[in-house]
Amino acid sequence: MTKIPLVAVYLGNLIDDTYTGVYHANLTLHLYFHPAAAPQPPEQQHADLILPISRSLPLNDGQWFAIQNSTDVQSKKLVIPSNTYRAVLEVFVSFHSNDEDCLPGNGAFREITVQLDGDFVGAVWPFTVIYTGGVNPLFWRPITAIGSFNLPTYDIDITPFLGKLLDGKEHNSGFSVTNALDVWFIDANLHLWLDHKIEKTFGSLVSYEAPKLTLHVDSNFSAMDGRFVTSASRHISATGWVNSSYGKVMTTFYQRFSYKNSNLYSKNGTFQVVNQTIEAKSGVFAKSSVVLFLEEVHRTFPLYIFSGTSDQVGDEYSLVSVVKMGFNEKRISGRKQEFSYISLQNAQSAHGYMKVKKNLVVDGLGETHQVYKYAGTDGCYSRFVGSRNYTIIFDSSGDVCSKRSPHNRPKFSSVKLT
Repeated sequence: MTKIPLVAVYLGNLIDDTYTGVYHANLTLHLYFHPAAAPQPPEQQHADLILPISRSLPLNDGQWFAIQNSTDVQSKKLVIPSNTYRAVLEVFVSFHSNDEDCLPGNGAFREITVQLDGDFVGAVWPFTVIYTGGVNPLFWRPITAIGSFNLPTYDIDITPFLGKLLDGKEHNSGFSVTNALDVWFIDANLHLWLDHKIEKTFGSLVSYEAPKLTLHVDSNFSAMDGRFVTSASRHISATGWVNSSYGKVMTTFYQRFSYKNSNLYSKNGTFQVVNQTIEAKSGVFAKSSVVLFLEEVHRTFPLYIFSGTSDQVGDEYSLVSVVKMGFNEKRISGRKQEFSYISLQNAQSAHGYMKVKKNLVVDGLGETHQVYKYAGTDGCYSRFVGSRNYTIIFDSSGDVCSKRSPHNRPKFSSVKLT
């Protein structure tokens, strides 16, 4: 190693007389001093270099960008190696403070947009993570809500845009959030694949299509009761080529999104019902004289929330609530002589009540069930777990594939993409 690397860890949160404690953490690092020779592009699954897209050290807090409102754009300048032939941006998002509530103000819809030198290159329509204090805190002990301890990341393939990035100059990578309230934390990892046989690659953008976001909000209210209905859609596609020692490779990347949210208020605004579905499709297709790589990902995020307040006297009230959510993904990918498929279904349902006094839970009941099913060409796994009031009431798991699972379908590894 030519220099000592700097590792920064920051764990920030609300600290007061109620929420206080000590972090106990273990940090494990894997160091690779002698990397193996780089394989050919069709077989190379992992990047040669990862560049952080975040605020620079030294800092007294986290390195992520803090997006405070809908007009805020945070960015960082970067220079990529001149022998890059593929680039994928892995985006991390986390919403807090005024936008932490899964039923926020300023409308229900949120979108993270990613720009290169001011040009829109991709978007993230994030999974709605409910943190451990959300809706009813009794739901999430010991089973936490999906994603709350392991926030998902989102990939945007920017290979079609490499032609403008390979000039050896600084370029600006920026992020913004539609309808954002304070605060969104965002950063990214830029994964780069390098051609070790030559010093410089070059390329060009062939086609690009990115119509404006389509967003509709309808409302019908009488006093405190009524309904908001929000719908949105967007698509983007880009095709570009990169010339390297592996030849001229043409890459196409696309994203398609749809969003529907219904927010119903009744009983003078004390009852609320939310039905929401986010659907995100994306794909990458790279070819030269033959197909080198393809991947398609389809994600759906259903969400249902019922919340009803009653018996309110001063700073005391009772709250009955129900939450149902899911993180579903299907992914198909292929390389020159390999094909794979996965299907993931991760669903939770929770119900209960709580009595609140001075913003503290003084009594209540929370019950949560979770179903996790994974099936793919590499095997299967399932787990069913339930809890009630801090206690696990059932927990079973298995790794046997059903007859209809992808693992028991004909092996895709024999398929040649030519």
